[in-house]
Amino acid sequence: MAKKPRQRVEGAPVGRRAVLGMLGVGAAGLATAPYLQRGWEGFLGAASQFDVTGLTGLLPNPGGFRYYSVVGSVPHKDATNYELRVGGLVDRPKTYTLDDLRALPQTRIVHDVLCTDGWRVNKTPFEGVRLADLLDAAGVRAPGAAVRFTCFDGAYTESLTLEQARRSDVLVALNMQDKPITHAHGGPVRLYVAPMYFYKSAKWLSGISVTDTVVPGYWEERGYAVDGWLDGADRHDAAA
Repeated sequence: MAKKPRQRVEGAPVGRRAVLGMLGVGAAGLATAPYLQRGWEGFLGAASQFDVTGLTGLLPNPGGFRYYSVVGSVPHKDATNYELRVGGLVDRPKTYTLDDLRALPQTRIVHDVLCTDGWRVNKTPFEGVRLADLLDAAGVRAPGAAVRFTCFDGAYTESLTLEQARRSDVLVALNMQDKPITHAHGGPVRLYVAPMYFYKSAKWLSGISVTDTVVPGYWEERGYAVDGWLDGADRHDAAA
């Protein structure tokens, strides 16, 4: 796929690789220097507390993932204030708290994570509620044909067809790498679409809305493919 266009963070045009170049630090060099990784881990942890997401997204962390946001600041949510609203073309709109989601049956998926920036993390476990289960509980009604996702960063959106959303490997994820998903990685709840590039797995998930057509998401509006299938993905495996 084509490289992501340069992004704006707090009004300034910033590309992920461009900022690394300005810092004079190569991503490969950081990944191969353990002592630097330990230093960056401390820096990233501190920076995430101040929501410096535009910068921290450009630097790798020891787990292989990158911190990144399309806005300069993202509010923190936890069990005291998190809500996920399911609505749109459904018979039974519902709002879930974090505890509500944790009480539902959980599914664990282990799959490689690939980003269009070129990095990957192999055999990453995610655990959460199957999106199909939430859609069934809501009761999709005609002419529902797609699902739109919104996020509490106030900017990011994504979409799937209804068939894609019902796949058994699409989760409303609560855990990643067998731990609760942190704020920096899109927690406490994020979407996880295992057979697609990671930009389809929207972070900081706050809304699920059934629509009559696919609404292009944040990156699709900037030239990315609406269907972000990974090479070799089974595109016809609907939910069991």
